[in-house]
Amino acid sequence: MQIAVDTTKKERKRHGNDAFPILISPESILRYEQGNFLWHWHTEIEVTLVTEGEMIYEINDSLHHLQKGDILFCNSSALHTGKNHENKVCDYISLTFDPKIIYGYEDSLLYDKYVKPIILNPGISSVLFKPEDKSYQELCNFYHDLLSLDQERAEGYELDMVFIINRIWKIIYQNAFTTLDTPLYDKRNYTRIRTILSYIENHYSEKITLDDIEKELNLCKSECCRIFKRHMKVSIFNFILKYRIEKSLQYLINSEHTIGDIAESVGFNDPNYFAKTFHNIMECSPMQYRKKHIGIMM
Repeated sequence: MQIAVDTTKKERKRHGNDAFPILISPESILRYEQGNFLWHWHTEIEVTLVTEGEMIYEINDSLHHLQKGDILFCNSSALHTGKNHENKVCDYISLTFDPKIIYGYEDSLLYDKYVKPIILNPGISSVLFKPEDKSYQELCNFYHDLLSLDQERAEGYELDMVFIINRIWKIIYQNAFTTLDTPLYDKRNYTRIRTILSYIENHYSEKITLDDIEKELNLCKSECCRIFKRHMKVSIFNFILKYRIEKSLQYLINSEHTIGDIAESVGFNDPNYFAKTFHNIMECSPMQYRKKHIGIMM
């Protein structure tokens, strides 16, 4: 499986609903293909608690090596991705919520004083809390209180959850300004990255050149490559290859198309090159992948 995103890499999954935009979900990194979830973003706040194992988690320019017990705040609209560490298991709990839960409506005192300075600050993409940190134990206790409320769902639990999320936010607020990213990330560059990702999403089945991306961004090819590599930690070319392979996985499992047809449908003109690239990324051939996963599904 992989995270479902739209053309801007915004996650499609709903985090709660309009009436109560809070979601708590247990996750495991090994549920995702290759033990990693792809770059994506969402307007909701995300707070992750690692319950087992280790994970490499990137948020904008910040890289975190998360270990059991760590709690990580990911800001609204920040690009993020995660992968397993040394092919090990990593289980974690994800808390996502709309920041409106805290401030109610824009231009309120709570929004102007406690929320806006964080969610609109380009230097705050994440805050990591480790067991040895001063605020950690209180934050951890609140997190576990939330889990209990969500599991039991006794009368009035929604009010209690909102109250605790406000307490969690107070701790994040008190710590956010001591962990500003250095250097501050350039918001304009992340808009450019989303534009590149959107272009790849819409044209991955076609031939994509740097000339195409240059025209899309109205920015020289070398600068496109530099910005993308700096923030995504991979070249545009290698990202496109991996993205095409990711797209091929569902075709292999859910269709009877030939390997050659699937290769062409995801942008490979040469089936042999597709097979070679697939093996380099997935460590098995397309046919081996198909047989393995169809067997699992049956």
